[in-house]
Parts: sequence; structure tokens; C-alpha cells
Amino acid sequence: MALAYYKHLDSTSAFGIWKIEESAEELYSQLILNDEEKARLETLNNGKRNLHWLSTRVLLRKMLNTDKYIDCQVDEHGKPYLVNFPHHISLSHSFDYAAVIISENKPVGIDIELVKNKIERVASKFLIPRELAFIDPKHRIEHLYICWCAKEAIYKLQGKRNVSFKDHIRLKEFPFKEDGNFPASLEVDDEYSEYDVYYERFKDYMIGYVTGIKQNTEPPQNI
Repeated sequence: MALAYYKHLDSTSAFGIWKIEESAEELYSQLILNDEEKARLETLNNGKRNLHWLSTRVLLRKMLNTDKYIDCQVDEHGKPYLVNFPHHISLSHSFDYAAVIISENKPVGIDIELVKNKIERVASKFLIPRELAFIDPKHRIEHLYICWCAKEAIYKLQGKRNVSFKDHIRLKEFPFKEDGNFPASLEVDDEYSEYDVYYERFKDYMIGYVTGIKQNTEPPQNI
């Protein structure tokens, strides 16, 4: 299948969603891979893990609109980056969909999640009491997924493993809507940064994404 959804965010940034309907062989045939990447594929079990890896790379190729080899590496924290293209990237996948966000000039993060009731069981593990207090009881599951996708997108943009969703990422109160944006911040070690998080519902999924970091931000006295 071609792109299921594509959105320009500004003159240098966009994200796309790919519905995974192809076989692994069909996806593989659309890629140019080196020996290391082929070996990496061999380590993945057949099934969703394999399809997710392949589909994010196929979507990345479509987003970059290139026939060239794309050298997509991961750093020591597992964050993907491009060696031979100037773009910042972030990859995500959930069940039957893959998501890719790219930007020519700023760091990015994206998360896509199938909306399921199970998030209720882990809500207190990624949200502090103040954040839990503003969750809309009439749309609790969807609101929780917005919060999860927001924190995951910030985590992916920052790209380091020393970040706790609950301890280091803070969401400002926002009302539930099907799509929108709200402020958030991250404070870990000596790093403090602020973001505008955007989100939207896509079929039975929730998407959250972040592009860039707000400039000249200082940590407030009380977060």
C-alpha cells in the first residue's frame, strides 16, 4: 500500500503514516540494504518485528523521495540518524501502521499507538498526580494515550536513555480534543528544554509528535 496519511508541518518538516499490508519480501524488494543491514534483518524474528523494521525504512525512502542508498544508523542510545542526508528523523510503529517524521533543520520525535484500554493499568507509572488530575473522565483512555504519545515523542527527540517519562517529562494541563497541541518540558541532569507537542487521532490510533525545541527557556522555580 502507498502512504495512508501524509502531513506537511512546515517548509522543512513532514510526517507520514504507512499501512503495512505487504509481505516482508515485498517490502524488502523496495529497499537498498548493505550487508550490515541484511545481517540485522536476520536477527529479527519473522512477523511484526520484521515488518515494522522494513516498513519504517520503506516509508523513510518515500519521505525522502530518493533512489539513493539511505545510510540510516543508530547512535549509542539507539536513536536513528542519517549519515548521507541532512534530515533529522524519528521512527515509530504500532500493529498495522508505521510512522516516520523528518525535518531538514531541527530534531524531531514521533509516536503512534493503537488505542486500547490496557493503558489504564499503567497510567500512574508514566504520569504524576498533577497530570492524572486533568485527564477527562469522559475520554480517559484517549486522553491517556495523548499523554503517552507526547512523552514518547519528547523522549525520542531527546534521544538519551537516562530519561524517565514520569520523573523527567512534564505536561502542562490541556483539555481533551481529537487533535491539538500543548506545552511540555523535560528536565534531567543539567538539561532543561520546552516543547510544543502536537497530537491527532488517526483511525483507531493516536499520533503525537514534536519538532524542535523552544529557544531561550529556563526552568521554572516549581515544575
